[in-house]
Amino acid sequence: MSSDTVTLRRPDDWHVHLRDGALLQAVLPFTARAFARAIIMPNLVPPVTSVAAAEAYRGRILAALPPGLDFTPLTTAYLTDDSDPAEIERGFRAGIFAAVKLYPAHATTNSAQGVTDIARTYRVLERMAALGMPLLVHGEVTDPDIDVFDREAVFIERVLAPLIRRLPQLKIVLEHITTKEAADFVAAAGETLAATVTAHHLLINRNALFAGGLRPHMYCLPVAKRETHRLALRRAATSGNAKFFLGTDTAPHPIADKERDCGCAGIFAAPAALEIYAQVFAEEKALDRFEAFASLNGPRFYGMPANERRITLARRPWRVPATVPTAAGPLRPFLAGEEIAWRLLP
Repeated sequence: MSSDTVTLRRPDDWHVHLRDGALLQAVLPFTARAFARAIIMPNLVPPVTSVAAAEAYRGRILAALPPGLDFTPLTTAYLTDDSDPAEIERGFRAGIFAAVKLYPAHATTNSAQGVTDIARTYRVLERMAALGMPLLVHGEVTDPDIDVFDREAVFIERVLAPLIRRLPQLKIVLEHITTKEAADFVAAAGETLAATVTAHHLLINRNALFAGGLRPHMYCLPVAKRETHRLALRRAATSGNAKFFLGTDTAPHPIADKERDCGCAGIFAAPAALEIYAQVFAEEKALDRFEAFASLNGPRFYGMPANERRITLARRPWRVPATVPTAAGPLRPFLAGEEIAWRLLP
């Protein structure tokens, strides 16, 4: 490794929205080119709540995979108030459910069927704790009286901390953290709690939403926070702490759905996510810790082997595509048209 190249085990993406149909066909290659495995979010319409639905979705993903790309989708179960512990266990033991995803009802895209009260899921969570099955958490409260910029911190206080006290053996990933409070809480907690960090939350703060006008392509949930929080995330991600690992939360929506009245939340980061992470680690003079964050910490937490194949990124500037065409309408990637300093070598 030099200051201009970094070689590491092929990384995994522990938080991906691949969508379905035409969007799946268009966006899957961007994830599969860079990552060996990915945790696939289950918030389709209808959501993936059964083993049969997950098996069918996995089949559609593999059918859409371009020839020559080596990629393993890790499908997950969408947790509802009525989820059946036996179905969750059956899917986990069969290798179909890698984890269960908790969306608080109405917290984000396609979450209307999510959890209305964490107490209604205790039977499932207790079964998962006994199995060693991870719970993936969208960590925001949805109370309209809570300021949108405070919803992650309040979730930690009201929901996550009590859940950990109740089920200390339950493996939990607090996904796409956005605040110093979240980074500090995860760092101080026991070994059963970890967190993913997105590329875009390492790069932007909430000012990006309003730079020269309203910027819908910078809108995601959880929303980007103050600069103090962005800097805290960069410190956590580059610290070498095994509790933090890569999860892009890449979430594509057609431009028309992003730019309309009440536009959709989600940032399509996959075309440049790995390169952005490398750029951040280089800026923080932490390239020696990049492999742990991108390739080792996630597999260790999930109880999976690290990938053997190596990849190399080099300091070679390139431009992110302005748009990505799909049969459902064009997409605008994160940092569309902008120059990135690092590039994944073929």
